This record gives sequence, C-alpha cells and structure tokens, in this order.
Amino acid sequence: MLTTLTDRDKATLRTAAYGALSLMAATGMPHSAVTKGSLVLASSTGPVGHVLAAKTKDVVLKGKTVAELADRVLPALTASVNLLATQDRVEAGNFRGTVLAAIGAGARPRSTEPDYLAAEMIRKITAALDAGDNSGVLPASAWPDARKLQKTLDDIVDSGFTGITLRVRDAQGEWTGSAGVSVLGETAKPPIDGHIRIGSNTKTFTATLVLQLVAEGRVGLDTPVATYLPEFGLDERITVRMLLQHTSGIFNFTGEYFPDGTIVAGIAATPSGKEWVDNRFRTYQPDELVRVALSKPARFEPGAGWSYSNTNYVLARLLIEKVTGRPVAQEMQRRILGPLGLTGTVAPTSQTEIPAPHAHAYYRYEDAGEQRTVDVTEHNPSWISSGGDMISTTRDLQTFISALNSGKLLPPELLDEMRAPHPTGIPGMDYGLGVFVQDTGHGTVITHNGGAAGHGALMFSTPDGSKTLTAALNYVDDAEMSLSAAFQTALQRLVEEVFGGGQSDPADLMS
Repeated sequence: MLTTLTDRDKATLRTAAYGALSLMAATGMPHSAVTKGSLVLASSTGPVGHVLAAKTKDVVLKGKTVAELADRVLPALTASVNLLATQDRVEAGNFRGTVLAAIGAGARPRSTEPDYLAAEMIRKITAALDAGDNSGVLPASAWPDARKLQKTLDDIVDSGFTGITLRVRDAQGEWTGSAGVSVLGETAKPPIDGHIRIGSNTKTFTATLVLQLVAEGRVGLDTPVATYLPEFGLDERITVRMLLQHTSGIFNFTGEYFPDGTIVAGIAATPSGKEWVDNRFRTYQPDELVRVALSKPARFEPGAGWSYSNTNYVLARLLIEKVTGRPVAQEMQRRILGPLGLTGTVAPTSQTEIPAPHAHAYYRYEDAGEQRTVDVTEHNPSWISSGGDMISTTRDLQTFISALNSGKLLPPELLDEMRAPHPTGIPGMDYGLGVFVQDTGHGTVITHNGGAAGHGALMFSTPDGSKTLTAALNYVDDAEMSLSAAFQTALQRLVEEVFGGGQSDPADLMS
C-alpha cells in the first residue's frame, strides 16, 4: 500500500493528473469535457483516489503555453507512474487508467471530422505514462511460472509460428515475453507492444459499440435488424441480438464449413490462394459483402442454431453507421478508443498500412506447382470489414478487455447480457454477444481470439477484469490453416498456466 508518499509526492501526482487535463484543454477540449475529466479524477478509488480527490493549491497551471505545460506535465506523468510502481504496482495501474479515462473525452470530435490535435495530445500523454510503466512490469525471475510461460512461447514458435509476444497482468503486476522473429530470415524478436491485425477480436469492439447504443435507447437488442436496414430485405425474424450472438443463420460471406467437411465458398477475397494475393489491395464495400451473403441460402432459420458468421458483424457495422450518422471508425474513436486512451488501436476499414512498430505477416500459396510465400503485412482489410479489420497492440487489448469486464464501458445489465452464455457446440466454449464465455475447469474466462492473413491476437480476461492475457502472433498463413493443429496443444498450455486450466479451439484463433 501507499504509506510513504510525501506531500511533495502527492503534489506531483496531482500536477500530473490535472495537468494532463490542462494539456487537453489547450488543444481546444470543451469546458464541459474538462469538467467531466476533473470529476473522473476526483472520483477515483483507492489510495490514488484519495490523493487526487484532495486537489489543493499545489496545482498551479494557469497561464502556461502548450509547450510550457508539456515541459512540466509530461515528465510529471512519467515520474508519477515510477513513484507509484516502486510501492504499489496496482496503484500505478490505477493512476494510469484514471488519467487516460479523464482525458478520453478530449478525443471525442466536436464535429463530424476527427480531432487530430486532441488525438496527438492523447498520444503524447499516453507515451509519458508508458515511459514510466516498466517498473510495473515484473522481471521473468519475479513472475510465478515465468519459465513455463516462456517455454510455451518457444513451443508455439516451434510449432510453426514466426513470432509471438505475450502480456499477462494481474493484481501483482505484469509480465511480458516474446519468442521467434519479427521478419523471416532476420533475428530481431517481435516488438513487445507492436501493432498487429487482431482479426475477430474486432467483433468484441463492435458488439460493445452496439450495446452502448442499446444503453442509450437508440437500438433495441430484440428489434428486427430490418427496422434499421430495410434496404437488404432481411428476414424480419432476425434481431440485433442474433447478429451479435451468431444465431441469425445468415450465410458467412467468407465461406461456410460444415461438420461433414463440406465447404461452401464465399467471396474470392477470402485468403485462399493466388487470387487473394493478387487482389489484396482491392476495396470491398460492406454492403457488397452483405449482398454476397444474402445471395446464398441461410444456414438455418433465425434463432434455430449457432454458426459463426462474419456477415453478422458487417451488418452490425452498417447498423452503427445508420443509427449514428457517422463512419464506424469515427464512432469507435469517440466512444471506446479515445475514452480508454487506446492510441495504438485503429479501425482502418480500407487503409492498407499498419503503424510501426510491427512484426511482418506472410501468406503461402501454390502457383504453377510451386510454393510461394509473400509478405502480406500491408493489405486492404475491407475483405473482412468489421468482422475482423482492426489493428491493435497487446497493451491496448489488455486495457480494453479489462475495462469492459470491470464495467467501465457498459451498464451492468448489458454487460450481463453480453456475457450470458449461449451454446455453440464447442466443448467448454459458449458465446455471448461478441465474446466467448469459456469454462477453464477452474473458473470462467471471457475471451475472443482472431487471425487475419498472417497476423493474430489472443484476448482473455477473468469476469472482473482483474487478470488478463493478451498476445500477438505473426505467421505464414495458408488456405489449409495448417498451423491450427500444431498450435492447439501450446495454446491450451498457455491458458492453463495463466488461468489454472482450460482449452481453446485453434479455429477461434484463425477465424
């Protein structure tokens, strides 16, 4: 516990936290947002909360230019995290999260255009907080079972993956590790907090956004989707809940896989060979993907079964855009990424680049009888749309899944709805609304994993958000998903070592 903070230490914490708000105000953040941010700081819990609530005259920041403020506040943010981490790693994380929550309103655009000045200031503030965060990361020698975790990472690479980075956090602190390489043929390891295409983890972000609209009364969870999107002629029995739960029966535009081995192909854009490689920079419109899906027979009657379908989440994206009148990327920034300070997370829609640093992704296919491997790190993710197009980092995924499960993004009743288990037919793996509800044998974890053409991400959390596992993978993808079987044992071990037991289906990783 924090027992040795001097008055000067407390002044440093207050200057840093309220100074961050002053920096946001200097970018043009509305007065109402500054007031709301101050209330967030003042209502923080724990020892840090007591310090921030006792705001006194030791915070003197008025009349400063942006440069002068930055020179004082940014170092104070780093110093504050370092100071807290030497005594109580939990409170260091509490301080970081509280400051990011307070400044998050500054990322909310005041018009239909993104506020780039505010976003850049949030990036600088987050960087300053992270610069002092290493003292909250435990060395391998101090983390229980660190050797086992590292051995599992090594085994994942041995199973065929190019590289992996892991981030585990609980009440005692955080451990990070890596194995493999960032680029084929080179020796550098994947960057610990590099950017990665997170694939179907996107669905958890999208579902959260839809449920926020439900909380505001702008969307009905059990209202027919056709009410909001009449242009598609959807079956009137298909509700918003069915989209998020994968019980709509709508054909999966990336292809349907049946238990007897039958495959019904979807769009040619799905990574399945040379055709995808040659056309990987093409832009697909969301309504185009939906219409391809609707041209195929439904898998089952609405509500009569469960089947994972990317089409459901493209429709969810279109619903968000119809109801809000804003692009999904802008709404994601306004409601989730900005408030949580997720500066490493992007909803690219059709943007081909991925921010540095990042590991490279590869795709292998056969051409004229020869195996070819191509770097596909940059490609147009519109082929998967909001079924899996987002980019993030292990740190941002950790922040997001912890905030979601601890109740910071949704009211309790909707968080319960989100995590209410629906049978999927996968042993130990039920599905809620945008999340898998997994029975580990020793408790429940909330999870979603995803992969997208040589990049993948894992995201696990206890139901209270207090313990998380996030990971980023880079690999050589192929149409046969040949890495799935080799990866299964290592992934099971990883979840067991962190959460005390459980299984994960590698198909979820590769979806």
